[in-house]
Amino acid sequence: MKALKAIGLRKAIKFAYCALLLIVFKWLLFPQLRAIFLRGVGSKIGKNVIIHEINFFNCYRTGFKGLEIGMDCFIGDDSLIDLADRVIISDQVTIAERVTILTHTNVGYEDHPLQKFYPSFTKPVVIEKGAFIGANATIMPGVTIGPCSV
Repeated sequence: MKALKAIGLRKAIKFAYCALLLIVFKWLLFPQLRAIFLRGVGSKIGKNVIIHEINFFNCYRTGFKGLEIGMDCFIGDDSLIDLADRVIISDQVTIAERVTILTHTNVGYEDHPLQKFYPSFTKPVVIEKGAFIGANATIMPGVTIGPCSV
């Protein structure tokens, strides 16, 4: 009940709705179908995008409309994308396997003893045109990866 109290009933309902959408997303076997599905639920997805078996969390915050992926992008297996804030992936970006993109930090509930030192926050992540993110990289909230960066 503490979690429900922390986010409220409206966000809890949105959480349940997003959880159902994620189940459907997981059942889509082909990368092209995942791109079509994400467009259908509000994401901006460019042409020629390959999305392997990736995971999303905090979808109940910005929803899938907080996700933008440009043209000719590739996102590898087991990547994890936090949708607490916006994630903008520009054209021709390659994201290798097991990359984590975080848009928030939170040490726990409001009464957690570390909250006074490390208050929770959200900030968008931007990955600019032509960047390559290597396997197992973690991108922290508020980071912008410049064009053609590795």
